[in-house]
Amino acid sequence: MLRIGIVAGEASGDLLGSHLMQALKLKRPDIEFVGIAGPKMMAEGALSLFPIERLSVRGYIEVLKHLFGLLRLRRKLLKYYLKNRPDLFIGVDAPDFNFWLEKKLKKNGIKTIHYVSPSIWAWRKNRVNKIKHAVSHMLALFPFEPALYEKAGIAVTYVGHPLADILPILPDVVGAREILKIKASAMVVAMLPGSRQSEVAQHAELFVKTAKLIYAEYPEALFLVPLITRETRQIFELAIFHEAESLPIQILFGHAHDAMEAADVVIVASGTATLEAALLKKPMVITYRMPNLSWQLLKRMRLQPYIGLPNILAGKFVVPELLQDDSTPEKLAEATIKLMSDSVSLAEIKDEFTKIHYALKQDTAEKAANAILAYLK
Repeated sequence: MLRIGIVAGEASGDLLGSHLMQALKLKRPDIEFVGIAGPKMMAEGALSLFPIERLSVRGYIEVLKHLFGLLRLRRKLLKYYLKNRPDLFIGVDAPDFNFWLEKKLKKNGIKTIHYVSPSIWAWRKNRVNKIKHAVSHMLALFPFEPALYEKAGIAVTYVGHPLADILPILPDVVGAREILKIKASAMVVAMLPGSRQSEVAQHAELFVKTAKLIYAEYPEALFLVPLITRETRQIFELAIFHEAESLPIQILFGHAHDAMEAADVVIVASGTATLEAALLKKPMVITYRMPNLSWQLLKRMRLQPYIGLPNILAGKFVVPELLQDDSTPEKLAEATIKLMSDSVSLAEIKDEFTKIHYALKQDTAEKAANAILAYLK
């Protein structure tokens, strides 16, 4: 029996990890996985020693609040792996947590593979030298990343992004609307305020006020808000209660993919959801708010003008980004309405996103599994 240590830090990592586990088990059914996993990875058989929610913290100030607990958890995990040595360790994203762990494991003779390159091309380029001491092999999701690692002497494989394999080149808008019981003629705005409670708390009131302004211009509009936990639903429902009870806002339990596929336009908090919207060929307005001190620290470290993945992959502003102080209901509504009414821009956005889709469609899980299995021979 082969044993693989694996740690994912949030919902997107859980999705990546589950697809990777499926591909590995097809080739080697004798593998067992143990570490920190979410529901999708656990459904594939991963043993989770700690809840994945313990790692789902974003922003410098927010991390500081949970720092001692995270450090204690990490030390416990290291102690477990050194006592119960895995044949290999895979860190799925969560770089600040996993790189420390990988460095310690690598030093103790355990091969370490990191799945999802951190954004060294956007934030901390000097980080690549630290990564070299932690990672035996890097699995990169984006085509411009391998050159950065090869230059630093780090083994790397470009595997593409699994969402590009999962999502169709041509989205099925009619089918998505049938699933959600929405009229084919409706004008639909999908609003995705983030998956964490802290993100939804930052964006809920902003999104509801934005919806009010759009609805004033387009009274036939319907607003879809997919959320995945009871806590985030309660936060958003409270914002609706305070701001606009009569608005046609439909909160969905999950169904983020269906909501975006059914939509004419998407308003989305920066993160993996922006990539999913791009692969569904949806025009979008990207936004993000965080506590001001976290924003000031982050702003100092930015190396390029865009923060949204679709713009980063295109290498230009394909869709608007309204961040922090620019993230106001008035500006968001104006940008959204402008997108919906500009047929030329809509065609250009669709064309750019189709190019991105083909570039990322690489049979990711298969490529990643082959790179990992090379270390298990």
